Amino acid sequence: MKLEAMSLLNDLLFLLLIPFIIYIVLVFNYSWLFKTSKAKKPLNPPSPPKLPIIGNLHQVGSIPPRSLKSLAEKHGPIMLLHFGTKPVIVISSADAAKEVMRTHDLSFADRPKTYAAKKLLYQFKDMSFCPYGEYWRQIRSISVLQLLSYKRVQSFRGIREEEVAIMVEKIKQSCASSSILNADEIFLNLTNDIVCRAAFGRKFSEEKGGSQYVNKLFRDLTTLLGDFNVGDFIPWLRWVNYVNGFEEKVNRVAKEMDEYLEHVLDGTRKRLESVGDGELNQQSFATVLFEFQRNNANDFAGDRDFVKALILDMIVGGTDTTQALLEWIMVELLRNKSVMIHLKKEVREVVGSKPDITDEDLEKMQYLHAVIKEALRLHPSVPLLVPREARENVNLMGYHVQKGTRVIINAWAIGRDPTYWDEPDEFKPERFLSSSLDFKGLNFHYIPFGSGRRSCPGTTFALGILELALANLMHKFDFELPDGIKGEDLDMKEMAGSIYHKKIPLLFVAKTC
Repeated sequence: MKLEAMSLLNDLLFLLLIPFIIYIVLVFNYSWLFKTSKAKKPLNPPSPPKLPIIGNLHQVGSIPPRSLKSLAEKHGPIMLLHFGTKPVIVISSADAAKEVMRTHDLSFADRPKTYAAKKLLYQFKDMSFCPYGEYWRQIRSISVLQLLSYKRVQSFRGIREEEVAIMVEKIKQSCASSSILNADEIFLNLTNDIVCRAAFGRKFSEEKGGSQYVNKLFRDLTTLLGDFNVGDFIPWLRWVNYVNGFEEKVNRVAKEMDEYLEHVLDGTRKRLESVGDGELNQQSFATVLFEFQRNNANDFAGDRDFVKALILDMIVGGTDTTQALLEWIMVELLRNKSVMIHLKKEVREVVGSKPDITDEDLEKMQYLHAVIKEALRLHPSVPLLVPREARENVNLMGYHVQKGTRVIINAWAIGRDPTYWDEPDEFKPERFLSSSLDFKGLNFHYIPFGSGRRSCPGTTFALGILELALANLMHKFDFELPDGIKGEDLDMKEMAGSIYHKKIPLLFVAKTC
């Protein structure tokens, strides 16, 4: 009887333990499953705190490259911001830039569809801002093979020489009276006239309203393309654009630009028709595109907007950017007299007493090339490379980037990263004399023209202007600042916008040597 009672008690204890054992097993498995699911949850990049509605827009600052660099120093080289409702990844290191522009280049090959670009660039029919796809591949091929090939760029050598000679003559006229020159005006007229002749076969100054009208029109266009538009980031606040004048300005510039391009292209088409195929002494971008349309029965045949959009790409990419860099080079030379002395010595030894500078001369000017490279490192014309957009979900160095996220690459910050650059804030062209770094975008700590599929194809065109203009300035003139101003006293503030201009234009005095 006692044994039966003990057996019954053991059975009861066992029955009571079963629920406890089940409970333990369930809890353990739940915890394990929970931890596993938590470990698999996508990890977002580090992000600073954001405000309701505007997100992190208040942290961008008046000079975005600088403020974004400061934020990246706190939150890392891959940083997640929110511009209104739009997620934005900011890239601030060479390794992260390589992941975006090489490893995942195709995944990040798209462009954000901004209101200004859509309105001003004919529904994204240009190359720089159009979405990635078959149309982009076709116009990229046309641009690289037809418009910006080495042979085509070399064919504009005469134009560059003539316009640089005109600039030199204007500066010489100022020398007698020691007149103060405005670098912004001089270099903008130079680059606009070269690019306009390459694009249309005629200069801005010969067209409607003269050079001042057209210079302002194109500068308004580049400014609008880089301006913040609240509707792009907070769609339900798009009405603000009607209040602050943004909508009105975009419509005005789009209308005036289209009228101007129609006016100039009509003249170009008539000249082409009057002389026939291949008989023009100098083929402009416009004549090349018209002939391409006529000889290729495809989707582009008869599409005038396609021609205007690509011409705008050439002008926007070749005028303000080149002018801005020329001005920054002059600023740095006047702030660093030893560099200017070294550069003038090289140029004058290579050229000697010859009146003109040849391509062979330019090839020998290694220090001049180093000065241009160093200026592009410190003052990239487009400090925040034209934004990209993720075409799909991407794992970027362990971080989750969702489809549709805008990607900003801070080339300005990367060019000043002490990991790669000794004394990164100093202007030291010597660093490039023993370096194999070039503009091809293969070294991701030096990407002034970008890299990958969406890199700038106009590098050779821009360098042709920069090298010839700078060599002539150093060969024929000595420069100084007016009114006893010292180089270290120059205001180095930048102007906000997509292109990196000096806020206060450089004023200088030239003397014939």
